[in-house]
Amino acid sequence: MTAKVIMYSTSVCPYCRMAERLLAARGVENIKKILIDGNEELRTEMIEKTNRRTVPQIFIGDTHVGGFDDLSALDKAGGLVPLLQSA
Repeated sequence: MTAKVIMYSTSVCPYCRMAERLLAARGVENIKKILIDGNEELRTEMIEKTNRRTVPQIFIGDTHVGGFDDLSALDKAGGLVPLLQSA
């Protein structure tokens, strides 16, 4: 699947890896990861875009999904695959 997925992440985040696995299980082949470890400019950019301070912060197309819990809930509700297909 060629959905446009962007994920703000850190290199040691277990929830980021769980999000990657869930997205891969739903057919996502490429995730643009923006690592914010030690980069205050990127961290500030993430906070301004999402109004959240934790990672992961996931965007599918132009839609801010949120973190792993939000992604998982969207999947369980049956909304993840349609969102990926439309992105």
